[in-house]
Amino acid sequence: MPPFFRLEKKAALTLAILLACGLARAQEADHTQEAPPVPPVFSINGFGTIGMVHSSERRADFVATDLQRKGAGYSNDWSPYVDSRVGMQLNARFTPDLTGVVQVVSEQRYDGSFAPQVEWANVKYNITPDLSMRAGRIVLPSFLLSDARKVGYSSPWVRTPSEVYNLVPITNSDGIDFSYRQQFGDARNTIQASFGQGSAKAPPDNDITGKRGWGVFDTLEYGNMTFHVSYFRTRLTIEGTQDLEAMARLYGGSAGAALADKYGATDKPFEFYGAGASYETSRWFLMGEYGLINPHSAYGKRVGGYVSSGYRIGKVTPYVTYAFADVKSNTSDPGLPLPPAWYPTYSTIAAMNARLNSVLSSAPVQQTYSTGLRWDAYKNVAVKFQFDHSRLGDGSYGMLNNRQSGYVRGGSYNLISATIDFQF
Repeated sequence: MPPFFRLEKKAALTLAILLACGLARAQEADHTQEAPPVPPVFSINGFGTIGMVHSSERRADFVATDLQRKGAGYSNDWSPYVDSRVGMQLNARFTPDLTGVVQVVSEQRYDGSFAPQVEWANVKYNITPDLSMRAGRIVLPSFLLSDARKVGYSSPWVRTPSEVYNLVPITNSDGIDFSYRQQFGDARNTIQASFGQGSAKAPPDNDITGKRGWGVFDTLEYGNMTFHVSYFRTRLTIEGTQDLEAMARLYGGSAGAALADKYGATDKPFEFYGAGASYETSRWFLMGEYGLINPHSAYGKRVGGYVSSGYRIGKVTPYVTYAFADVKSNTSDPGLPLPPAWYPTYSTIAAMNARLNSVLSSAPVQQTYSTGLRWDAYKNVAVKFQFDHSRLGDGSYGMLNNRQSGYVRGGSYNLISATIDFQF
């Protein structure tokens, strides 16, 4: 694992710009106000997870996200790579209305490395007490726990339910967002609007890019209850199927062009709809989320959801979770008509049709039953244990990656996970 503090160049450049903008704003405030200048205030905190996970499926890997290269099962009997991470966050207050944040996280990436990545890098300005604007790299608030998704200590589980939280491949946006807060008696409503673009990389080295993205997200808090709804849209390009599009157009004529337009993953509209709710007291919690994506491509319209509840007994919180993933679009297609077997392009078109159907059938279908326990062992340290049983749909790979020869679709597998989460 490379040293955590060897930041990528983009992180250093972003941090320099953030500090320069903030200091400039602070100096401007000093000249326009009669009050004595207040120096910028900086603080640093960190978080991390040390984890191990075992999978009963030995011909494929369980990974926390599709952006990880290897996991538990085929690559490692007990894998430390799935859940382990460390992060650092720099917070800055330049004036009462101008703040900034930079967060860098080191976790397993598409190439198997732990090279640090910039998750957050933005400045925030309070236009009014209830209206604010941010500019820079911003985490998309698609889910209830989006802001704290990387901070394992902040959630009751070993990991957020993959069936929901893996629906959206791009989790942050480089751009701007606006947030407006309203108070209605005991209720507080916050609506956010986001505009920008984002990117990610999937194994083995495929770029996922989203351009001209925008979203609207609303959170209502009332007593112990929180409700969250979201809509996000971008123009998504997923590398890896461009050759299929080109072959369909080359060998299929008008039928091939129609096939490429239907299933191609180049600059296609990607839509996400999400809703979630939680109820939490000092003793117990109940929460659930549901999401739907429509990528308008061969990757298929998908849905996912979960419901989870736990009860606190002193420093120990046992919990149970049910989660599911399903596909709402076709998982096979006849593809291009095959020419006679003796025709030179027969094998090429047959291989293209087979690969198209492999992509169509890759959308996960599974149900997962989980039980676990969180033990708040020390201040800012939580120890967690979790058991998961996943049943895959007929003919589905589920959410397993790095599948090897001999792997059989369908069936079920079990996970045993243990983590130590901390923050400082």
